[in-house]
Amino acid sequence: MASLKGATIRSLFWKLFEQGGTAVVTLVVQIVLARLLAPEQFGMLAIMLVFINVGNVIVQSGLNTAIIQAPDATEKDYSTVFWMSLAISLVLYVAVFLFAPVVADFYTMPEAVTPLRVLTLVLVVNAYNSIQEAIVAREMQFQKTFRATISAGVCSGTVGILMAVFGCGIWALVAQQLVQQAVKCLVLALQVPWKPRFEFETHRAKVLFRFGWKLLVSGLLEQGYQGLSSLLIGKAFNKTDLGYVDQGKKYPYALGCLLDGAIQPVMLSAVAKVSDDAAMVKRLARRALKTSTFLVMPAMALFAAAAEPIVRLLLGEQWLPSVPFLQMYCFVYALLPIHTTNLQVLNGVGRSDVFLKLEVIKKVVGVSILLVACFVFQNLYVLVASYILTAIISTFINAWPNKKIIGYSYVEQLRDIAPAFALALVCAACVYPLVLLGLPDIATICLQVVAMVVLYCVAAKLFRVEAFSYLLNTLKQIRMKSL
Repeated sequence: MASLKGATIRSLFWKLFEQGGTAVVTLVVQIVLARLLAPEQFGMLAIMLVFINVGNVIVQSGLNTAIIQAPDATEKDYSTVFWMSLAISLVLYVAVFLFAPVVADFYTMPEAVTPLRVLTLVLVVNAYNSIQEAIVAREMQFQKTFRATISAGVCSGTVGILMAVFGCGIWALVAQQLVQQAVKCLVLALQVPWKPRFEFETHRAKVLFRFGWKLLVSGLLEQGYQGLSSLLIGKAFNKTDLGYVDQGKKYPYALGCLLDGAIQPVMLSAVAKVSDDAAMVKRLARRALKTSTFLVMPAMALFAAAAEPIVRLLLGEQWLPSVPFLQMYCFVYALLPIHTTNLQVLNGVGRSDVFLKLEVIKKVVGVSILLVACFVFQNLYVLVASYILTAIISTFINAWPNKKIIGYSYVEQLRDIAPAFALALVCAACVYPLVLLGLPDIATICLQVVAMVVLYCVAAKLFRVEAFSYLLNTLKQIRMKSL
């Protein structure tokens, strides 16, 4: 037990560094690119990425998660999954290559045909990269991913910015995406000794796919649902509006992934090791949910409160129309911990069948709400706000099965996250009026951040919030081990 806790803390430490370093690099790159390129070009990229993201789900087919979860995965399994993923990626590349003119014509962007064809090469790279990441996650050696993602972010950002400076337009964004995945794959290859062998085991392919196909369908539903919004906005409104919405979504999503994403992958690996002990799984789930919510909620609340000066300072006046969308997405991603914690539990204990059922239910609800918002209200703000309603309903749907599986009910989960939500909202309400002082944007942001951190930490200490004490103790342990 002690060894698992130590490994989990070390993994969490490296995962947080990976997410934090990636977020900082990505933030700098995106800010520079937003000042060099037009909203329309970001809208065009968002449409193309819908097809790439769906393709990535198909390429992985849930098999990388199957490798992480399988207690008896072997070298043959890795090669078997790789050849399956590679074959799928090549088929998808040919399909997108042939249909690229149809997509470009439908969205009235003929200049996107060649960029879409080139961008789709990411799928081939990811066929290899998904196996590398699965091996790293199985061994909980997230320091390797840290090195790879940081290197990829710096190299791809440099390429993208230089191309944007020289007027390459959409090609700057395409090159950034391609270089990022290629460099990440290369750096991982230098650290992970595994290399594909010319071997394929049909029996193991069937065993892994029996687990993975449910995650494949779940992933397709999720990416299809997320992509539907971009496709609807791009067609029903215009690419500029899509650029504003995509930019408003991008930063809350990145912040949520930075904080919540550092905890959840580590949790999946830890849960997979004790999947037969429901009581231990529940303890891990509660710890992950409390800790993640304690970090994510105040960050989102502060981001929403300081959205206008942040956007004006970092992106420029031309991006101010994205502020309302950013604020709405802050609330959507504030709920991220309750979603990911429950879903990681299901993956960790091997219940991908339940995972799939939940995805089907959520997507039926989500698509219904989205279509009503788009075609009945025909309002862009209502359409984005519909994601808030869907996110709230989805918290209950995701949490429902774990009452039976590990004895962790929805009511218990709400009780566990309530302190962080209440304190964050109250503190954000206190710091929001600081924007009315008329100070320069940088001064306003700094003042809001300092005030929020002080108020939140003091309140957490006064009300003895458990997650706050746990984080302090964890930091002390890490410090003592480093001395």
